[in-house]
Amino acid sequence: MRQLSYQPTPIQELFDEVFDKAGVRVLIKREDLNHPHVSGNKWWKLKYNLEEAHRQGKTTLLTFGGAYSNHIYATAAAARELGFESIGIIRGEEILPLNPTLTFAKGCGMRLHYVSRGVYRRKEEPVFAEMLHEQFGDFYLIPEGGTNELAVKGVAEFARTLGTDFDYLCCAVGTGGTIAGLISGLAGKKQVIGFPVLKGAFYLPENIKRLLKAPYDNWILNHGYHLGGFAKMPAQLKAFSRDFEHQHGIKTDLAYTAKLLWAVLQEIESGKFERGSTIMVLHSGGIA
Repeated sequence: MRQLSYQPTPIQELFDEVFDKAGVRVLIKREDLNHPHVSGNKWWKLKYNLEEAHRQGKTTLLTFGGAYSNHIYATAAAARELGFESIGIIRGEEILPLNPTLTFAKGCGMRLHYVSRGVYRRKEEPVFAEMLHEQFGDFYLIPEGGTNELAVKGVAEFARTLGTDFDYLCCAVGTGGTIAGLISGLAGKKQVIGFPVLKGAFYLPENIKRLLKAPYDNWILNHGYHLGGFAKMPAQLKAFSRDFEHQHGIKTDLAYTAKLLWAVLQEIESGKFERGSTIMVLHSGGIA
């Protein structure tokens, strides 16, 4: 099968008096530039899932997400580019007019099916999958956030392209698939720091360990920067995102990368990174 289009992306150095004072160097991997719609980590998480769907002879992709899900957005775009039909199981009731995420997904041809939050919580139960097959027929199922072993395989492949010119690798964390892939691809080297964007996501360490093939211990999660929870976008975060774009010329999505950069800068100012070290931040794309 043909693969999603991919544009090689740069590693860009960021400059700020805060970094100079802390004695650290900060790089950002601009993976937001790899594809116009299936950007950042979504490209890598979908890569082998799309290949597997093709191998199985599936013509329809079905996946899950909230109303502001970058994964729903990316899956709809990937399906359109590669000729799959797509179905999105959306948490919550339909609210009109549709927000930009769901408007885009629907414009790509994705069929949107809304379920209550209570029903949505059952999405991993076999009986729920059977119900979906009865309703929609045959399809290739991609989990929420695209997170499964094939996603980890794709992100691990990406991690191996990063080279060695850094000491810390920082990323935003949603379902845990991206950080698991980064840890796996780095194979125990460097220090990986994940910043969950969900409030109360203390189940994530066990999820990540289940996705890893080896007991790596070079990673931690910092739960202190969710700023109220997923898709919560307080005024200070919006102001930070605007200021960051003005200073560095880089757009950030508010759900993931803006929170990540906010967290990294706060940690640098607090002296949490060793002087003389290099910090790489993953810009994981999404909707700016």
